[in-house]
Order: sequence, then C-alpha cells, then structure tokens
Amino acid sequence: MNDPLKKTRYSRNKISARPGRDKIIGDVVYHRGHSYPHLSYKRDIIVLLPPSYKTDRSKHFPVLYMHDGQNIMDPNTAYVGVDWRVDETVNKLIKANLLNEIIVVGIYNSPDRLEEYSDTIKGNHYLKYISTELKQFIDSNYRTLPDRENTAIMGSSLGGLISLMMIWNYPSIFSKAACLSSAFYFDNNKIFKMIEKYEGLKKHVKIYIDSGDDGKRDAQRMFSILTSKGYIIGEDIDYFYDPGAIHTEKAWADRLERPLLFMFGRHQQ
Repeated sequence: MNDPLKKTRYSRNKISARPGRDKIIGDVVYHRGHSYPHLSYKRDIIVLLPPSYKTDRSKHFPVLYMHDGQNIMDPNTAYVGVDWRVDETVNKLIKANLLNEIIVVGIYNSPDRLEEYSDTIKGNHYLKYISTELKQFIDSNYRTLPDRENTAIMGSSLGGLISLMMIWNYPSIFSKAACLSSAFYFDNNKIFKMIEKYEGLKKHVKIYIDSGDDGKRDAQRMFSILTSKGYIIGEDIDYFYDPGAIHTEKAWADRLERPLLFMFGRHQQ
C-alpha cells in the first residue's frame, strides 16, 4: 500500500477530534488539487477515517463517496457556514453500534458543477474520474474494501442526480446510491426518460431517494418508476418524505441517518 504522504501531488492535513459543531469531529485527511485530464478544474478531496482505522491495522472498510465535499463536514468551507455534519452523524451511529465503520470521501465541486453533475460530456468524464482514477487512488492509499458491495455514492440536488447516474451506469463498481432532494427534472427530465426506456435485466443495486417539500413530486415519480422495474422498498430501494423540509444543507443533515443506515447499517450484514 502506498503512503499518501509520499505523493508529491497531494498534501495531508490532520484535524484532531474536537467538540462542537464549529470543528470537524474525527480524523480527516485532505488531498489538495486532485486532477483528471478530461476535467477542466482541479479539486480538493477530504477523507474521513473511521474510529478504529489507526488502532486496528488489519481491518479494511467500506467507502462512501460524496459530492459537494466542501459542504459535508467542515462549516468553514460549507455553503453559508452550514455543513451536513457527516462527521458527527457517522461517528455517533458507529458509537451506538448501529453503523458499520466506513471511510467517507468528499469530492469538492468545481465551477463546472452544473455540467459535471448532469448527463453531459463533462458529467460523463466526472463519473469516469470517480469510478477509475479517484477510486484507484483511494483503494491504493487506504485500507478499503474495494468490491462493489462495499462502495457507495451520495449527493443532494444535482449531486443526487449524478449519484443515480453513477449507480445506473457503473453498477459493477458502485452498488449503493443515496439521492437527496434530487434534481431529477434537470435537462428536460432526461434521467426519467433514460430509466423508463430501460428494458434490460434488473440492476443489482440499492437506491435511497428522499425529498422535503422541495422536489417531492419528482422524488415520488422516480420511486414509482424504479418500483415498476422490480425494486422493492425495504430491500433494494427506500423512499422518505420529510414534510416541511426545504432545499438546504441543514435539511439534508437532519435526515442523514436514514440513508447511512440503509446503505451501511449493521443490520445489513
């Protein structure tokens, strides 16, 4: 296994566990300026390590990849200073023995977010970047369980759209996706049409879909389409409606436990 510290292309910064919502809880590593030949912008990567990562060096862990990485656990970089509290929620659920220990990989967005998070040329390059170069880097430098059963992806809004695209197009690499308040309507309902037209074998994946009052109709429509393709609620699909919730990081943070437990809950073993 390679040591990320030896990668001249990256820098490593450790943030120790500290109380309070103004700081990151747990052990994280930053990889600065990660690039891919077919994407226009470099981006930072933040990696949250599970509690036993350093103490049990024989153990390997599932990996959750998340879009909009600057928003997921650091209030200093999050939109309007409100983050998803991924670090707090993951560690709380692990401590309560409800969640399997996981590595979380946050991928910062770029000025090309609109194109990278949708079905465009740049969007398809972004999917290839995550499923090939970034995943290979993470698997080479961390003790991961690299198989599809232990690899998941999550995002909100356009991040939810591109997460569904990832699992639909790369089911041999990703087996789980969480799509929160997803912009399924984007580009003239293109993803609805793509999945409705699909007539192949059922893809062996797990999909979580939710919304507040934002995008409720689209979330229900996607859930209906997927169940018509054979996905069964409680087994390989989950749907949740959060009454009154709006399109904000705080709303996604407040209901983060559900997708985490659906994908990596200890009952899933």
